[in-house]
Amino acid sequence: MFSKILIANRGEIALRIIRACKEMGVATVAVFSTADENSLHVSLADESICIGPAAVTDSYLNISAILSAAVLTGAEAIHPGYGLLSENPKFARLCAQCGIAFIGPSWEIISKMGDKDQARATMAAAGVPIVPGTDIISDPDQAHRKADEIGYPLLVKARSGGGGKGIRLVERSEDFLNEYSLARQEAQNAFNDDGVYLEKFLTRVKHIEIQLLCDQHQHVVALGERECSVQRKNQKLLEESPSPSLTPEIRMAMMEVSRQAALAIGYENAGTIEFLMDAQGHFYFMEMNTRLQVEHPITEMVTGVDIVKWQIRIAAGLPLTFGQEDVHIQGHAIECRINAENPLLDFRPNCGTINFLHVPGGPWVRFDTLLYQGYAIPPYYDSMVGKLIVHSKTRELTIRKMKAALCELVIEGIDHTSQVQLDILSHPLFIAGDYFTDFMENEFGKTLPE
Repeated sequence: MFSKILIANRGEIALRIIRACKEMGVATVAVFSTADENSLHVSLADESICIGPAAVTDSYLNISAILSAAVLTGAEAIHPGYGLLSENPKFARLCAQCGIAFIGPSWEIISKMGDKDQARATMAAAGVPIVPGTDIISDPDQAHRKADEIGYPLLVKARSGGGGKGIRLVERSEDFLNEYSLARQEAQNAFNDDGVYLEKFLTRVKHIEIQLLCDQHQHVVALGERECSVQRKNQKLLEESPSPSLTPEIRMAMMEVSRQAALAIGYENAGTIEFLMDAQGHFYFMEMNTRLQVEHPITEMVTGVDIVKWQIRIAAGLPLTFGQEDVHIQGHAIECRINAENPLLDFRPNCGTINFLHVPGGPWVRFDTLLYQGYAIPPYYDSMVGKLIVHSKTRELTIRKMKAALCELVIEGIDHTSQVQLDILSHPLFIAGDYFTDFMENEFGKTLPE
C-alpha cells in the first residue's frame, strides 16, 4: 500500500479522497491555488502545498507544478478525482515517467476512450451495441451526404467532447452545414480539436451507466447501474440507483456487456460505461468515463462498496477480494447535486460567504460538500458546492427521505438549487419513474428559463 498520496483536485472530491486515505492509514498531500487557501481540503490533509494562482490553467491544470509538489513531498501516488486532469492522458503518462502511480487506468486507455470516435470503434469491436453514426468526417459536403443517409434528427459530436460541450442537434437537412460548422468551431475552442462525427439522435431515451471496478489481475466487477436522465443542457442534476426502468434481464445484459468490454480493452481501476436506452429497452454505448464519477456515492450506498478505497487498492496492485456473485443491490439511493446557481436567472452561477449552514442528518443521509460556516466561495471554479445522498429500503421511501433532507438543508449567503431538486422529486413523472433525458426541458422549460 502507498504511504502517501497527493490529491490533484479540490472541493468535495478532494475531501472524499482524503477521508478514504485517513481510514486506510495513508498520509495525504493537498494542492491548492491561492484562491483556495482557506478551503477545507487544505486543512484536512496531512500536508498542503500551493501550486499557483486562482485560474485553473495556472494551478489545478498545471501539470509541472502538481508533479513537482508530488516529488517534493515524497508522494508515491496521485489521485486525480474527477474533472480537471482526471482524464488527461499526458498527465497520466508523465506520472508514470516520474515513477508516481496514477490512481486510474493507463494513459493509453485514457487516450483511447477519450477519443469518442475511437471509443465507438473499440466498443463496437468488443461487441457493445453502438448508436448508428459515422467515423470522423472533416469534409462538410461528405458529412452532409452521410447525415441525409442517417436521417434527422441527428447529433454532430466532438471527438474530444465532454461535459455537454461540442454537441449540436440538427433537425433538418437545410440546417446541417451551419450546425456542423458551429460544432467544429466549439470543439476547437473547448478542446483544441475540431474533429467531429455524426450520431443518430435517439428520442425518449434514458441515460443509464454501469459502474465497473477492474483490478490488475483481470478481475472485473460491475456494481449495478445508475439512472442519470435528469439533466439540463447535458449536465446531470439528480441520479438514482437502481434505475426504476430496468428489468432484471436488461440489467444483467448491460452489466455483462460492460464487463466483457472492460476485459477486451484491458481496463484497470474504476470506470463507467454510459448507455442510452430507448423506450423498448434497447441500449447503445454512449461513452466511457475513465475516472471516478461525481455520482459514485449512490452506488456505494446500494452495494456497500467503497469505490475510492478500491481505486487506491487497485492502483497499488491489490486484487479485488469479491466477485460478481458477491455484488447485491440493497435498497435505493438518490443523489441531488447542490449548485450555487439561481434557477430564476437562467441558472446563473453565484458566489458569496456562507453566513449559516445546517447540514441534514439521520440514518443513511450523507452530504459531501466543501462548505463550512464562514467560507467564502471563490468565483473561479465549478458551481457545484455539495451532493446530498440518501438511502432507504424502497424508492418511495428514498424519495421521501430526500425531500425531508432537502427541506432540512440550509445554506445562507448564496443562491442554490435545492428548491429545483424538491420540484423534480415532487413531479408525477419522476415519482412514476417515467422520465427521459428531455424531462427538464419538457416539464420545467416554462418555469425555469433557458
